[in-house]
Parts: sequence; structure tokens; C-alpha cells
Amino acid sequence: MREGVTNRGGVAGEGSAARTPVKTFQAYLPPAHRTYSCIHCRAHLASHDELISKSFQGSQGRAYLFNSVVNVGCGPAEERVLLTGLHAVADIYCECCKTMLGWKYEYAFESSQKYKEGKFIIELAHMVKENGWD
Repeated sequence: MREGVTNRGGVAGEGSAARTPVKTFQAYLPPAHRTYSCIHCRAHLASHDELISKSFQGSQGRAYLFNSVVNVGCGPAEERVLLTGLHAVADIYCECCKTMLGWKYEYAFESSQKYKEGKFIIELAHMVKENGWD
């Protein structure tokens, strides 16, 4: 059984009469680490230490696979046929500027693709390298 995707940028008190927007706080990665940031608003997205692979393809070109990310919200999961087969994925977006960045692998139907579950794809078109890349 698969768990549902939570939307960290959701609404407090859903299902109740009073709906108050949830305040999200921006996370900052340590300044000594090489960092990938949103190209649109410069919010930190991932540390280079969390990079798994540079060999992925997104809808807008090359993409990187990360173990974990920050300042990213998740949409609802849906089944999609990708280059490597059928997966349940959820679109991810920058919590600060709401730009769509890529997707999260929620579930892989093929055993050879299970390593992707819980991992994140961010397209290079939406990232910039910051802090200590020289």
C-alpha cells in the first residue's frame, strides 16, 4: 500500500469552516556546502552531497536525481509512463516562487526502478549552482 503525498504548502484546518494559510519558512543550507538553488528566486533546493545522478531527462532537458531537497512542495501523485517505465510521481515546485521544478518518485512498478522511490528529479533549466563551486 502506498502512502499519499502531503502538500507542505497546504491550508491549515482543511475540512473546517476557518481556512488559514500555512506559513512556510525558507530553509538555508550551510554556506560552506556546494548548493543547487532555484534559478528564479535563488531559494536553496539541494546540497551537492544529496546528488545521486546527473543522467536523467526531464520535459525541458537534462535533470538531476537527488536523495533529498529543501524548500520544495509536492503536488498529488499520479501514474505516468516515463522513459524507464510506469511510475507514480508527484510534481514538485519551489515553495518560495511556486515554479515547477520536476517531480518526486512515489512508487516504481518495476523492481529495477525501486531505487528511485522517495527521490527527487529537478530539471537543470530551473537550477543554478551556488557556494564553493570554484
